[in-house]
Amino acid sequence: MLVYYSIYSFLILLGRAAKRGGLYWLALVSLFVVAGFRYEVGCDWSGYLANWYIMDGRSLDSAFQYSEPAHWAIIALLQQAGQSYTYLLVIASGVFFWGLHSLARRQPNPLAVLVLAFPILVINMPMSAIRQAEAIGIMCFAFAAFVDRKLLRYVALVGLAVLFHRSAMIFLAFAPFIHLQFTKRNVAFSMLLALPGLYLMTQTAAADEAMGRYVGTGVDAAGAAFRLLVLVLSGALYLLKIRPLWKRQFPQDYKLVTIAAWLMVASFGLFFVSSVIGDRFGYYLIPLQLVIFVRIPYLQGLRNRQLWTFAPYALLTTVFFVWTQLSWHFQQCYVPYQFGIYSDS
Repeated sequence: MLVYYSIYSFLILLGRAAKRGGLYWLALVSLFVVAGFRYEVGCDWSGYLANWYIMDGRSLDSAFQYSEPAHWAIIALLQQAGQSYTYLLVIASGVFFWGLHSLARRQPNPLAVLVLAFPILVINMPMSAIRQAEAIGIMCFAFAAFVDRKLLRYVALVGLAVLFHRSAMIFLAFAPFIHLQFTKRNVAFSMLLALPGLYLMTQTAAADEAMGRYVGTGVDAAGAAFRLLVLVLSGALYLLKIRPLWKRQFPQDYKLVTIAAWLMVASFGLFFVSSVIGDRFGYYLIPLQLVIFVRIPYLQGLRNRQLWTFAPYALLTTVFFVWTQLSWHFQQCYVPYQFGIYSDS
């Protein structure tokens, strides 16, 4: 437990430094190493190790028999290169943090993105659900393509994310808004596009052994509720207090962030349909939630700006502390943290 508190405290201290340029890279590389070279840490560990053994001795072609072939293809290529299971986790960590970096570098304070990502997003994704972590990393590039109004690039990146985790297909629903206005008619059209993605979320959840264990207890469902509550509060804050200021000061990504904020508020309703669907979908929105959080200190005209700047840190720290202290899931999956390279020899 102390390891996680130490990492988080380290990130916060770095974030408070006056000059953050080099410190950002120190934080980014440190998190990549911590997530990539974990040993028997994370609820995914045994499930993905089973995937590793399933592919042992099989050709690259066999990877395309599976619904998310990119994951299986990486295993096949690593085995052919004589690498160990650890490097499957290293690649997942690299893809995730590369994508997060692509989003963070567009923000006025990139280091704040890493600080705020650690308590929920980093621990639950690259340190556990590596396929979705890779999909989220790729979606960060896709969100940048959305802002840059690159339709084909956006669709291609979403398609690549789907090869790692089918649930990413739901973000094809964002594509019409790259060039279309944010109207009720276009929203209805995009909701129709989202239905196949929602269906595939349920299929992926049923097939994912690690996630199935995670959401199978009452504590797990409660954890999902708290994570979604943070998203709901974030989206509501943006829509009720920040949106007009954002439209004037950050018009380039106003459309993307506004769509994301509405989905943050709506995502809590998914919890009552399926905690798995709500939780999975919510993780994709967290990078855009972080964008909202790190821009708050720079919003001119926001009343009580210092209070709202501090609020995300207080909220995420509280959720992090309660989760680590009370969650059976955290105790089973993450404690103790161990660093090392897996070898089956």
